[in-house]
Amino acid sequence: MSGRRRALLLDLFSTLVPGGEAERDVVNQKMCEVLGVDRDAFLREFAAASYERFTGAYGDLPSTLRVIARRTGADPTDGQVQEATSLRRELSRRLLKAVPAGTLGALAELRAAGWRIGLVSNITAETQLQWRESPLPPYFETTAFSAEVGAAKPEPEIYLAACNGLGVAPADCVFVGDGNDKELPGASALGMYAIRTTEHSDSDPSWTGPTVTSFTELPSLIGTPA
Repeated sequence: MSGRRRALLLDLFSTLVPGGEAERDVVNQKMCEVLGVDRDAFLREFAAASYERFTGAYGDLPSTLRVIARRTGADPTDGQVQEATSLRRELSRRLLKAVPAGTLGALAELRAAGWRIGLVSNITAETQLQWRESPLPPYFETTAFSAEVGAAKPEPEIYLAACNGLGVAPADCVFVGDGNDKELPGASALGMYAIRTTEHSDSDPSWTGPTVTSFTELPSLIGTPA
């Protein structure tokens, strides 16, 4: 790793907190029931609209759920949309609060060592709002949320937004993520030193670069900043 690195950019889900894949499946099933939509059709459209959801193209969560439901031929009531929204928001709240104690300890150690820390996350608008309620914000100087930036990893704009927030160049940065959304090669292409974590999910087994199995390994791996 180059000696000039002085900033640390981190992914959120499946890096700092669990990705909650099993929980998401359960909640998505409940949302289908509440909205009165065909399950397979809704999940297919929900997945197909991931980029639009990440970048806030359809507005807030209720508006997004209504757009996707209508694509399946359903027209849910305001009450149905609100109930489905509550299910999804509660899931995000639970996941954001499920930060391992070791991760919080490692973040404190990295801050104490002098690392400047930013977040780069593909998340929907409601999760961005719930970020404030999690234990994580005190460790971060800046955040680049896809729904706010209007771009999603691996697009350069979202990484560069975090760099700008810290006042650093991409070559000054270490990026850590599980590898979902092709985020590792996206960071590497900008000159960042990319590290994969498999603590919560083995999202990119094709990655041949440095890998940690626990976030707690990171302070000893990257040492002190330049």
